[in-house]
Amino acid sequence: MKHLSIIIPEGDLILDTIVGTLNLFKMANSYSKRIGKYHDDLFEIDLVGLTKDPITCHKLFQVKPTKTINEIKSTNLIIISSITGNIENALKKNKAFIDWIKMKRIENDAEVASLCRSAFILAETGLLNGKSCATHWAVHQEFEKKYAKIHLLPDKIISEDNGIYSSGGAYSFLNMIIYLIEKYYGRETAIWCSKMAEIDFDRINQNQFVIFNGQKDHKDETIKEVQVYIEENFEEKISVEGLAKKFAISNRNFIRRFKKATQNTPFEYIQRVKVEVAKKCFESSTSNITQVMYEVGYNDEKAFRKTFKKYTGLSPVEYRRKFNREMAFS
Repeated sequence: MKHLSIIIPEGDLILDTIVGTLNLFKMANSYSKRIGKYHDDLFEIDLVGLTKDPITCHKLFQVKPTKTINEIKSTNLIIISSITGNIENALKKNKAFIDWIKMKRIENDAEVASLCRSAFILAETGLLNGKSCATHWAVHQEFEKKYAKIHLLPDKIISEDNGIYSSGGAYSFLNMIIYLIEKYYGRETAIWCSKMAEIDFDRINQNQFVIFNGQKDHKDETIKEVQVYIEENFEEKISVEGLAKKFAISNRNFIRRFKKATQNTPFEYIQRVKVEVAKKCFESSTSNITQVMYEVGYNDEKAFRKTFKKYTGLSPVEYRRKFNREMAFS
């Protein structure tokens, strides 16, 4: 029998990532025995805490760990439930978990998976250095600034790198758990679990869910002015050279400063602002593709479609069909 440790972090956490993970692995244990693949549960499952004291979620619900880190002598798979709130505070509160995860990776050759923002806890172990990682799109910029040695995959739902796993944001953790179930129990069990839980089995990216608000968490005031100008004049034909000239910065220095401040080139930022406006049009109006294309300042339909799909993972038609209520029920 293998052992699964579902980490219950200290501080603010997302209850669903604990309950969902536990239930899906219990379903996998049950189904794999039913079809005769295993006689006993493949995984013994523990909710692992720093103590056995109940952890309160959202000031309403309590989760009681079944074991402490000191009681787990050996484990095969560690899944870190998602944290929320202030990241730095969470990392301080969970320092003992960080050391324990690193130790179990070395001692037991345990595989480790982070869910959503718990990628920050995983990153603190150093196990992700030189490897790829996914996390919630809302903290991409913060993650990249903090962990320069890690290759962030901003559009991915699931990242796997030599036994180290990470998932995108929020409920995409369900796709990660199904992915792990397929690895350990086989595809038949994974498909059954996905059908019973009604989880989209093959969803691989989170582009379509990103809300681009502009990265203004920096101190370059001139670049902030440029960002505001782009956002207020998205329908115009804006060029990088024109922006540099307007704000009296050399072209080369402008591109360097803009990328340093926002993690995007000026051209990428212009594209993302236009795509975000287009997304909102598709979500709330019945305008056709050509009308929206002109509204956001594109004249080339092929270029518009290509750019839109680059940042959303869907074509304009697919996006409108998925997120516009009138189109979905027409």
